[in-house]
Amino acid sequence: MVKSISFFVFKVILTVIVFVFVLLPCGCSSYEQMGETAAEGRRRHQRNLRINQQQLMADLDMFWLIDKPSKLTDKRIP
Repeated sequence: MVKSISFFVFKVILTVIVFVFVLLPCGCSSYEQMGETAAEGRRRHQRNLRINQQQLMADLDMFWLIDKPSKLTDKRIP
């Protein structure tokens, strides 16, 4: 039992080390692509994040049913 738990912990630690030292520096460190400056890459990245956030908020509004105006009247009906 203890041997299997320690092996599991070892696998988790190894996975975290691989992610931190291999995948993280390669994927997130630079915004620019070939043919664009760092500022253009940053603007593109910020635009994508803004559009994703707007889409998420629209989806949440649709889920909570607050995306459409109310059909209730502000006038009193006798």
